Amino acid sequence: MDIKKILVGIDESKYADYAAEYGFSLARKLGAAIAIVNIIEPIPAAVSPMNDTTFGLPLEGTADVNNVEILNTQNQAADNLLSCIVQKYGSDLQVTQYTDYGSSAEGIVNCGAQFGADLLVIGTHHRSGFDRLLMGSVAEDVVRKSLVPVLVVPLTDKPAAE
Repeated sequence: MDIKKILVGIDESKYADYAAEYGFSLARKLGAAIAIVNIIEPIPAAVSPMNDTTFGLPLEGTADVNNVEILNTQNQAADNLLSCIVQKYGSDLQVTQYTDYGSSAEGIVNCGAQFGADLLVIGTHHRSGFDRLLMGSVAEDVVRKSLVPVLVVPLTDKPAAE
């Protein structure tokens, strides 16, 4: 088995940050190409149609200005997060960056396929019981849906592998 490409799933949690540190370290050891992905999950927003200034009637199917602003803010936050991770762990590497929209698990798996990843690296929040029932488990979904191996990195008090 040869690991030539690694994709790391990133969010703004300390769990993903630790997984990124681990994934970048592993990529260096293996001489593998690395990519990172941040998935933007939709935020439910109130529907308010824009008005046609000529007749004062709502235009169906048009984007609400607030929704566009939310999307722009989410995109900027994703870009900032990805840039921070690259500066923190991969400033000496060529890093491919992805931002996708929708379900986190599906987005990670899809971007992994697009990148041609041989390994996916993700962190885990260690949710169980009621929290897991309400929030779901992205890590579990990625493991179930991925066609390539998935390394789930738990957050520990130990430093990342060197």
